[in-house]
Amino acid sequence: MRSFSPLVPQDAHWKHAAESAGDGVWDWAIDTDTIDLSHGGGANWLQVLEQAAVLRGPRSEIWVPHIHPEDRERVEASLRVHLAQAAPYYQCEYRLCQSDGQARWVLSRGTVIERDAQGRPRRMIGTLTDIHWRKHAEQFEQFRSRVLEMLAGGEELSAVLDAIVRGVEQLDASALCSILLLDPDGMHVRHGAAPNLPAFYNQAIDGVVIGPSTGSCGTAMYTGERVIVADIQQHPYWQDYKGLAALAGLGACWSQPVRAASGKVLGSFAIYHRQPHAPQEQDIRLIEQTARLVSIAIERKEAEERLHLAASVFTHAREGIMITEPDGTIIDVNEAFTRITGYPCGEVVGRKPNLLKSGRQDRAFYTGMWHALVHKGHWQGEVWNRRKNGEHYAEMKTISAVRDAQGRVRQYVALFSDITVLKTHEEQLRYSAQHDALTGLPNRVLLGQRLDAAMAQVRRSGQRLAVLYLDLDGFKEVNDRHGHEVGDQLLMALAVRMRDAMREGDTLARLGGDEFVAVLHGHDDPDPHSWLPAVSRVLAAAAQAVPVGALSLQVSASVGVTTFPQAEEVDADQLLRQADQAMYQAKLLGKNRFHLFDAEQDRSVRGHHESLEHIRQALAQRELVLHYQPKVNLRTGRVIGAEALIRWQHPERGLLSPAAFLPVIEDHPLAIEVGEWVIDTALSQMADWRRQGLDLPVSVNVGARQLQQGDFVERLRTLLAAHPHTRPGDLELEVLETSALGDLARISLVIESCKDLGVGFALDDFGTGYSSLTYLKRLPVDLLKIDQSFVRDMMDDPDDLAILEGIQGLAKAFHRQVIAEGVETVDHGEMLLYLGCELAQGYGIARPMPADALPDWVRAWQPHPRWQAVSQVAHDDVPLMVAIVKHRAWVQGIERFLRQERDVPPPLNVHHCDLGHWMAQGLWQTLTTAAQRAEIDALHHEIHALAETLCDLHALGRTADALARLDELLSLRDQMMAQLHGLRRHPAA
Repeated sequence: MRSFSPLVPQDAHWKHAAESAGDGVWDWAIDTDTIDLSHGGGANWLQVLEQAAVLRGPRSEIWVPHIHPEDRERVEASLRVHLAQAAPYYQCEYRLCQSDGQARWVLSRGTVIERDAQGRPRRMIGTLTDIHWRKHAEQFEQFRSRVLEMLAGGEELSAVLDAIVRGVEQLDASALCSILLLDPDGMHVRHGAAPNLPAFYNQAIDGVVIGPSTGSCGTAMYTGERVIVADIQQHPYWQDYKGLAALAGLGACWSQPVRAASGKVLGSFAIYHRQPHAPQEQDIRLIEQTARLVSIAIERKEAEERLHLAASVFTHAREGIMITEPDGTIIDVNEAFTRITGYPCGEVVGRKPNLLKSGRQDRAFYTGMWHALVHKGHWQGEVWNRRKNGEHYAEMKTISAVRDAQGRVRQYVALFSDITVLKTHEEQLRYSAQHDALTGLPNRVLLGQRLDAAMAQVRRSGQRLAVLYLDLDGFKEVNDRHGHEVGDQLLMALAVRMRDAMREGDTLARLGGDEFVAVLHGHDDPDPHSWLPAVSRVLAAAAQAVPVGALSLQVSASVGVTTFPQAEEVDADQLLRQADQAMYQAKLLGKNRFHLFDAEQDRSVRGHHESLEHIRQALAQRELVLHYQPKVNLRTGRVIGAEALIRWQHPERGLLSPAAFLPVIEDHPLAIEVGEWVIDTALSQMADWRRQGLDLPVSVNVGARQLQQGDFVERLRTLLAAHPHTRPGDLELEVLETSALGDLARISLVIESCKDLGVGFALDDFGTGYSSLTYLKRLPVDLLKIDQSFVRDMMDDPDDLAILEGIQGLAKAFHRQVIAEGVETVDHGEMLLYLGCELAQGYGIARPMPADALPDWVRAWQPHPRWQAVSQVAHDDVPLMVAIVKHRAWVQGIERFLRQERDVPPPLNVHHCDLGHWMAQGLWQTLTTAAQRAEIDALHHEIHALAETLCDLHALGRTADALARLDELLSLRDQMMAQLHGLRRHPAA
């Protein structure tokens, strides 16, 4: 019998290769029971075997005792099978015990390489592989599957969380685990599961307020980040709780926040150790995996609770209910089903739900629905179905599977409600919010969306687009001569023609009035002139004669064109401004033409603008000055403040308005420098006035570029600090409505931060932008400034008057103050007071003046006596005021007809004019007595009779005679105004 010998050189090569791969190598002389185990000194094996690099001696003494007692018989049995040649090789997974009581999984593989003449094994070699973390992962997956089965089986959340904790503790015998939940208030810790932590410890931390130093778990929930504390007694997070931890025998705590799919923190999962202990990479992975499993459990249970609540609500509501067999055959329906679908119960039982199918959803939709029902047990969504009478309707439907104790589907229950009206209204609102009411074209909102989308498409595809800004030439004359109704019909016809002249996929939008914007795309040619055929088609469409009744009307268009992309990056607003500027040049060049935007050329054309350098020099040389326009209370006469308005005292051209130079710096950093100069100068002026005895707040306009600077608030804080004798509350910043529309959330935050400094905000030119309720709700401004265009024309344009009344109502609803710009006459102020708007500014009060002139003006200012005598009209009297304005406009229309400024007179029939329409309404009856009605009606007929006589004279060629009697008509008008004003009811005190 040959004696055992050590490894030969070629064996040594094999041993070296195995050790290099991270495996241990063993060589067992079976007849002497001597085993030689080496592992190359790897860190893992030093941890597993707790021995030096070589382990040698009797196998029964140095190896077998390390094998876990529960695994020894299995190991020996597997070994015997191979030694008896019943298996070609030996392979067995088992656990090795360590001195600290921990067990580590290994994979042992080997083969007999030497037998004696009788076939008895003499020598066997093999490898030992550390598979601890692989087994750990397998066990975690098994444990995870059990938890998911519990969730699918409807186990209570407390039982699921308890199973998670116990499962992890089985994976790591030295660990103590805990799940804590975050209270719905987002502030307090609530006990979830910790079966092996002391009860007093669990009770002590239940209800703790989370914070930056509330142990590992409270801190993890507060920060949303993992917190590893290897030694509780030494870590600052545990300063207030280390005594409690010591009493519980806890030395280390590793905590991972539990997050919902949305990112919201739901709680924490923690692993404790009795002694100070730092985690390995695998420990971190275990914590993360378990936290995700806890998140799944919590969210699943919350979803189930919501579903149960929804089912309860549906059961007690008047919802349609349909119950089917697992194959979809209808078993029963309720009365609401019949009311919604039109099918009685007897006609649907035994049939399939596809009798309701409308054809609006494709096969993929229903496949997805059934997939969700089979795999999730429920489905929810919107469906378009068909009633018995063939009418399509929309329903919000929830389908749930009803299962028996064995988990088999017994029925499906569908609950649905008819949302057709809601969907129709939603579609109407969406359409109205995005389309022009007159022409049906996209409005400014939808234009912005489509232009942004088109620009994004261009960036992806490499193609080009063009933006056309169109303004109709001669449209105002048509409106003035023929009336708004004819003008509206002309606009509608031109909108159709211009849209038809464009290609499919292009966009034509109406901005308002006679202004349109077109977005054309699909070009590859970088030459801007390649767009000219398309532009020419639009121009030709706008210039065609349009029949309106017996009239044949013809206008033209001036078109500005710009293209994208450009050499420098531009946004959608810049494209629109470029096209607008180019359109203005087309107007200057003679109308009925287009102009291509060119930055260099436009700079030379706009010769009336000074260069940036000249403006910079003007700022340095103190040529820029502020004038101040007073703001007053029309009723009381109190001067409530002044608006600071920049001017340029040009050494050669005299005093220049801001329109002559501010557009040049609008998109330049110099705008910020000038804006800060304005604020600084206004703060200094308020201090000077105060020393003179005049305590007057000042409002300053802030441009979009300045407002959107990241350090705007800090710069404002610095400017205020430089003027300690001026109260921050005396400064008000005015922002254009369009300046606040970019990043609404950020602008709102800026305004709030400024208000914290004491500075107020006003929304300037309100009504000229989007005027969205969302902006009004979310922008924390104190004051709305009604744009002067509405005030200026309100005496002649009932639409402007209605807009003013609407803005006043919005301001009242949102608790905002209102001030009107553009008060040019006593009548303007009087009408504003009728509507309840007392604050105003404008040339009818005072023009902007130098700072040194304002104190004397304030001392001398007195409101007009008519304003002091006015009382606000009641809300119900607003239609009366509109009727008064419309009647004034009717008389003005007669005068313009007689002066040959329009081709046809306004309606001469006493029942067809706007005042006649109003007198036919019920409010006329409630406001007047029989005697008043008789007197006003007689006066109304007299006015119409005289107007008809004057028009007849004009038709007979006796225009001079008609104009000679015009004063009679104006006198009757004034009598009617007095009568109608006398009908106003004063609002209750």
